[in-house]
Amino acid sequence: MPRFTRILRSETTGGLLMLGATVLALIWANSPWSASYRHLSGTHAAGLTLAEWSADGLLAIFFFVAGLELKRELVLGDLRDPRRAALPVAAAIGGMIVPALIFSAINAGGALRGWAIPTATDIAFALAVLAVIGKNLPPALRTFLLTLAVVDDLLAILIIAVFYASALTILPLLLTLFPLAGFGLAVQRRVRAWWILLPLAALTWALMHASGVHATVAGVLLAFTVPADLAERFEHRWRPLSSGVAVPVFAFFAAGVTVAGGLGSSLGDTVTIGVIAGLVAGKTIGIAGTTWLAQRFTRAGPAGWDLLGLALLGGIGFTVSMLIGELAYGPGTPGDQHAKLGVLLGSLLAAVLATIVLRLRDRHYRSLPTSKFF
Repeated sequence: MPRFTRILRSETTGGLLMLGATVLALIWANSPWSASYRHLSGTHAAGLTLAEWSADGLLAIFFFVAGLELKRELVLGDLRDPRRAALPVAAAIGGMIVPALIFSAINAGGALRGWAIPTATDIAFALAVLAVIGKNLPPALRTFLLTLAVVDDLLAILIIAVFYASALTILPLLLTLFPLAGFGLAVQRRVRAWWILLPLAALTWALMHASGVHATVAGVLLAFTVPADLAERFEHRWRPLSSGVAVPVFAFFAAGVTVAGGLGSSLGDTVTIGVIAGLVAGKTIGIAGTTWLAQRFTRAGPAGWDLLGLALLGGIGFTVSMLIGELAYGPGTPGDQHAKLGVLLGSLLAAVLATIVLRLRDRHYRSLPTSKFF
């Protein structure tokens, strides 16, 4: 069992499981047995469908782990030093603004509610690709990408909470503070008993869900209450469940896009085009351009082909992009289907282009006696 959980903590394993779940969902949803896939997704359990449980429930675990990583980076990592954090933070902001502008320009007067879909970078998938293709790349590249993706996650969480909350119900939102405070008090006192922490976390999630704020936000808030010196231990314990179960299951239920009316008509939809252009062109221009501008002052950070490869990796916007698509247009709607197709194709194209660039850089660094980087 320890060996199994150690395997699940690997970024490569998490990425492969997510990819496998995505491929399975796509094949099943476009097969003669597609009705059984829809039936499974729509099966109700305890008031929610299985697809809703994957997005609202299991994905909260993913955001909890991401929140722990963010908390650790803010207190103990690169984000603690404003000077070191400035460049990837600027890159993350640029990598969200430009894709949103591109999507909005393509969908002007149309389906603008999905403007935030191409703004998110999938931290798990991007790091998994980098781990597979970049064994000889300098470690500083991974640090830059990790910091960028963590800030990107934080901004995406804020976007979800502010722009994609349903009608707010104030009482449950206020009541959320009590179990959240109880959880925070317990972890601050170094309590790690599951029978204390888990009920408090579940109640926080349930009240957040009832309030109209997306329940995944509860995962981040709970993570932020964990002391930084415990965050790594909590992350170590929960990452196998996040990467091995939560994210693949969400990918399975979210990626089952039925290409109704043919792939050509779906590709011609402005939502699909906007998401692909936002992820591939917008992320690349936003991340690379903002970093290049910031380097006029800092004289640090990745440059040239290294920067281009990382910027392309930022266009892998899988998990959170699909979640925003569902929140923007409604699960299973034509807009949601077109958004998911755009996310799948845009992420795939970004991953392929990044692989080409970074494999060449990997060969370059492998040929050097020592790898040097900014």
